[in-house]
Amino acid sequence: MDFEKARFNMVEQQIRPWDVLDTKILDLLFTVKREDFVQPEQRDMAFVDVQLPLPNGTLMLEPKVEARLVQDLDIRPTDRILEVGTGSGYVTALLATLSREVVSIEIDPAQKARAEANLRKAGVDNATVLDGNGIEGVPGKAPFDAILVGGSLPVVPEALKQQLAIGGRLAVVVGDEPVMRAIVVTRDSETAFGETVSFDTVVPRLAKACALAPSAFSF
Repeated sequence: MDFEKARFNMVEQQIRPWDVLDTKILDLLFTVKREDFVQPEQRDMAFVDVQLPLPNGTLMLEPKVEARLVQDLDIRPTDRILEVGTGSGYVTALLATLSREVVSIEIDPAQKARAEANLRKAGVDNATVLDGNGIEGVPGKAPFDAILVGGSLPVVPEALKQQLAIGGRLAVVVGDEPVMRAIVVTRDSETAFGETVSFDTVVPRLAKACALAPSAFSF
């Protein structure tokens, strides 16, 4: 398989039509090799517009959704980023290449180990993967300039909002099937938050999201 041709087609036929037009994001999709973050038997599927299964039963999001969420965060080179749900480590690598530091949280220890191996192979040295329930964030390492949630949630967790720095951005997909929306929450001041809708989509629920008490969320 011609991976570079497949990568080019992914960018031109899937990513650009989904309004991912930031040149630094588009260039990054050629630099970070997506086929190195999937299972060996999935390499030929790495650029297809589908969700790919991970060994633990979760799913890797479509390339266009990953790229759009990363673009929505408007990442700067000095940013410290929190990623909730490491998955394969692919989005972690995208975030790390754009920023100063990434702290990623993965609830499945086996998947965490696989992601760490992928990141080492890719030469990513400014990302740390932690065990835990990412919905609670990492209070000891906050505040973060940007937060990305790799699965859907019923609504936005208050704990993550409170771990944003002033001027920080949080990208998350909220809602219930068949209606989910990717939104960007901004922290405008210590007590004021803004929210904009980016796009409609349906993505898998983040692990443990449905078991949280309603009080864990902001309404």
